Amino acid sequence: MQEFLNQIFYGNSVYAYVVAFGTFIIGIIILTVFNKIILSRLKKWAEKTRTTVDDFLIKGIEKSVLPVLYIIIFYLSASTLTLHKTTIKIIDVSTVLLATFFIIKMITSTLRYALSSYVKIKSPEEDADKRLKQIRGIMAIVSFIIWVLGFVFLLDNLGFKISAVIAGLGIGGIAIALAAQTIIGDLFNYFVIFFDRPFEIGDFVVLGEFKGNIEYIGIKTTRIRSLSGEQIVVSNTDLTSSRIQNYKRMERRRVVFKLGVIYQTTSQQLAEIPGLVKSIIEEQKDVVFDRGHFQDYGDFSLNFEFVYFVLSSDYNKYMDIQQAINFKVYDEFEKKGIEFAYPTQTLFVNKTVNLESK
Repeated sequence: MQEFLNQIFYGNSVYAYVVAFGTFIIGIIILTVFNKIILSRLKKWAEKTRTTVDDFLIKGIEKSVLPVLYIIIFYLSASTLTLHKTTIKIIDVSTVLLATFFIIKMITSTLRYALSSYVKIKSPEEDADKRLKQIRGIMAIVSFIIWVLGFVFLLDNLGFKISAVIAGLGIGGIAIALAAQTIIGDLFNYFVIFFDRPFEIGDFVVLGEFKGNIEYIGIKTTRIRSLSGEQIVVSNTDLTSSRIQNYKRMERRRVVFKLGVIYQTTSQQLAEIPGLVKSIIEEQKDVVFDRGHFQDYGDFSLNFEFVYFVLSSDYNKYMDIQQAINFKVYDEFEKKGIEFAYPTQTLFVNKTVNLESK
């Protein structure tokens, strides 16, 4: 038996082959037991918990960590043998390549989960789905950067001299940055919009002379659907450097409206108007009355100013309330004989007769 184990085949004894094969088989058995028994039980336990962190960790172990461990077991088993230089080179390259792939995959998955969790915590439930769609754009950029760094790391471990490559990339990067500084600026402002959240998809905004709903937030541009129907495309740099009115964030709307009555209105009628209009406003739902005053003497009218708050950001609801108030005010003024003023001019003519004596 000892003689058989000491026999040499392809530069290795039978005993060395047995040790290598035994190491590989024992490692596979350990990982299989861990996967089928321990990991499966952990899955069942994770399904009963509310948090998703444990589910993510178990999935990460199954999809990324276990494959790396299988690669390590194979590499350790093969390293016990005396192999040809070409074979060793192939095993080393394959091991580094596969390990790098699964490690980068694990890093990108972790970042994606972290961003998704951040969005779910920071965003309301109704906006979370919209925000999660934006993660795809960010993860595309982040994944590209990670894969590039991983590729450079791979070349370095394979023995390539990457100092010249990095220097070339640095010079090329500066040239590209100078040529595409506008695009890079829009890209950074996309990250500003994502994390600072000045607006979100579906928000009604006013940007200068443009008004509409945010329809899409991209890496370079944001698209707004205007009230007249056309799509407005604005660069992210212009958006973050402009003053934006976001009506979606409005908790209540302040409304100021004025009434003008004729100068022939009696003092008693004038005194009744503030209380009359106040009671009409307070009759409306989701409305808080603020103030009402006889404001000033106009050129052709006696002017009143009233202020109230609509407890909603819905523009249609505000217009319905204002319309109801207008109808009621007109009806009450008609009953009390109070007339609304309109632009008029009164011309006084003084006729002078000049008699000349002859």
